[in-house]
Amino acid sequence: MTELDAEGGAVTGLAAVLFDMDGTLVDTEVLWWDATEEVAARLGHRLTRADAPEVVGRAVEDTAAHLVRVTGGRDTGEDGVARALTAAFEERVEKGAPLRPGAGRLLAELEAEGMPFALVSASPRSVVDSVTGGALAGVPFTFTLSADDTVRTKPHPDPYREAARRLGVPYAACVAVEDSPDGAASADAAGCVVLVVPSMLPVPAGPGRVFADSLEEVSLASLRRSVAAAAPSRVTGW
Repeated sequence: MTELDAEGGAVTGLAAVLFDMDGTLVDTEVLWWDATEEVAARLGHRLTRADAPEVVGRAVEDTAAHLVRVTGGRDTGEDGVARALTAAFEERVEKGAPLRPGAGRLLAELEAEGMPFALVSASPRSVVDSVTGGALAGVPFTFTLSADDTVRTKPHPDPYREAARRLGVPYAACVAVEDSPDGAASADAAGCVVLVVPSMLPVPAGPGRVFADSLEEVSLASLRRSVAAAAPSRVTGW
């Protein structure tokens, strides 16, 4: 069954684009990795690729909990580790976080065509504000959502459901642009169509997921085609 709009009709097209931030619009995943590597070293742990699933695309609290588990850093505690991670990441972000290839062009196209778009991030509000005041300064997002704005963040569906609610559009009429497994899982669970542009971690294929090697391959027309192709498999719900 196709998802219904507010008047009870079937969803017929793209209503909004919801962008992840880190690793999707801005090249910050490497900065996050470096920040985590620094904090892990302070706790006596050498970060390796084996840690990546608990670091890349994860909320600060998730990574902090992982570092406490692997280091036994109970004295510092998860809250203390989370604060250290946030501070180390913000320090790097403030020095500059370049846009991902194709991001500026795509955002400009959506703005020019009047397509609503919002930022849906698992980073804390302080980091989101730092990036939107720096690398993404001047981008007219309808709004920005951070990890602080919902009870649960990615991989739970809450952020994308809240974004659709604020926009007043059905989940299935939104394309969520993501780069990580947790982000894709969040958008999937919310009922959005997912455009995956992987960065540091591979993202498995799945129903309702479309893949691109770079945002340079993406246009408003291709986003509309993604929604049209996924419509028969979308279920009713808000």
